[in-house]
Amino acid sequence: MTVSVFLRGAAALALGASLAGPVMAGEKEDACKLQGDIMGAVQQARLDKVKKDDAAETVLEANPAWPEGLAEAMPQVVDFVYSQKKRDLKKVDLGETAEAQCLDAWDRIQAIQKG
Repeated sequence: MTVSVFLRGAAALALGASLAGPVMAGEKEDACKLQGDIMGAVQQARLDKVKKDDAAETVLEANPAWPEGLAEAMPQVVDFVYSQKKRDLKKVDLGETAEAQCLDAWDRIQAIQKG
């Protein structure tokens, strides 16, 4: 199973749910780009050897302009990224993958968020 397959799980849903308020429902491309940026930032922290316990704070402090609510999703995103082997993370761009999967699953994510 590849890393990209796992993005359809809890980490992607956590990001989608945490960003629902700050990003309007009609801004699909912006919301998905943001999700990709966040996933990519956590991946880079892992590759930069930031300790798992410090990853969320490091990523959030690096870009204070990220929307409120992101801190709540960070533990699941960090857990996902840090559960991957570094050698696998060097071969994939999680940011690009997360953005593409968000765009593909946008309608389903919106339906889940609406309950």
